[in-house]
Amino acid sequence: MIEFYPQIKYVHVLMIVLSGALFALRGVGVMAGARWPQSLPVRWTSYAIDTTLLTAAMMLLTVLPWAMFGNGWLGTKLVLLVVYVVLGSMALKRGRTRRTRACCLAAATLVYLAIIGIALAHHPLGWLHYWQA
Repeated sequence: MIEFYPQIKYVHVLMIVLSGALFALRGVGVMAGARWPQSLPVRWTSYAIDTTLLTAAMMLLTVLPWAMFGNGWLGTKLVLLVVYVVLGSMALKRGRTRRTRACCLAAATLVYLAIIGIALAHHPLGWLHYWQA
């Protein structure tokens, strides 16, 4: 299955971009007071993207050698993924006030960027790893 690594990684990265873009778009819609971010077609699109993303991630996990995950970057990324989901849920529907939703949207966006940094660096510090002496 390693021969399909480039295609699987491409799908994974594409879904990351689509998931983040849709989340940001929905967040802007919620902040603007629109109703469409909670509509069924938008939510189903989000579910489809995230399911494809998770499937590609699991496929990459089975294809890559375990030694690649030795420094803990994958575990850090998975913990931050849970944080991102909770913050995203607060930002899009569970936050009681507009301020709470806005703060959760900003925090979820920062966590999303941290996850990307960790994935690119293959290091738990993510973007900070590049400034490490």
